[in-house]
Amino acid sequence: MTIRDITRALSDRLFEFGIENPRFEAEQLLQKAGLSRIKLLTEPNENVSESVEGSAFEMLERRVSGYPLQYILGEWEFFGLPFEVGEGVLIPRRDTEALVETARDILLERAHEERNTADLCAGSGCIGIALAKLYGARVKSYELSEAAFAYLERNIALNGVGDSVRAVLADVLDESAGEGEFDLIVSNPPYLDDSDMKNLQAEVTHEPKMALYGGADGLEFYRKMIRVWTRRLKRGGAFAVEIGMGQERGVIEIFAENGIKADCLRDMCGVYRVVYGVKMI
Repeated sequence: MTIRDITRALSDRLFEFGIENPRFEAEQLLQKAGLSRIKLLTEPNENVSESVEGSAFEMLERRVSGYPLQYILGEWEFFGLPFEVGEGVLIPRRDTEALVETARDILLERAHEERNTADLCAGSGCIGIALAKLYGARVKSYELSEAAFAYLERNIALNGVGDSVRAVLADVLDESAGEGEFDLIVSNPPYLDDSDMKNLQAEVTHEPKMALYGGADGLEFYRKMIRVWTRRLKRGGAFAVEIGMGQERGVIEIFAENGIKADCLRDMCGVYRVVYGVKMI
């Protein structure tokens, strides 16, 4: 098969199975199989090797079964940075960029010595690593899952931020978790409720439940985490969290119960995606 033929064949099969961007995914699979991006663009009539063809169609079968593209590729970009991903770790999503942008604006208003940051439920480390790499944060990234923690450590090394990001294996809901005080605390905690968990997309069912499920109403982590970690926030420090659709009022109330007057921000789709506040006392 030529590059043009195999790209079309992969795209058509992905389209049949309802994949949103079949051409993009076909090209991603071909690059993972060993074709360079330049060849894909400039040599459409060149034949592909049997090994590339076999590998591409093998990955295609996994993809159309509902397995996440990101896990097949083994790496995904977030905020312009590369992150290793695979089974056991939540896939970085564009939704979370709103949280990073909020944290960025907070950090850039502060002196470099006032950028001590805690990243709770860190997963792949995408939030804390982006803040350290791009905006000068000094980060402690807390993660409970040993599977996710392995990716966190590898992504710290991959992005060259070992001097500014420290991975900590810990349960952020434990009263004894954490050391010292922080100028900024960020988190993308589990926030799906019972209804959400019953209606997951096929791809999402492959991601770790402990990174998704936030209790019956989706707010369990916020109730416990904000209570525990507000004590570790300096006066004048900021606390920012990602939320699910429609959770802004509940999370704002939880912040208020812990002495923080909070507000919410929309993401690029107009959905309230971030709740944040400053500790005044």
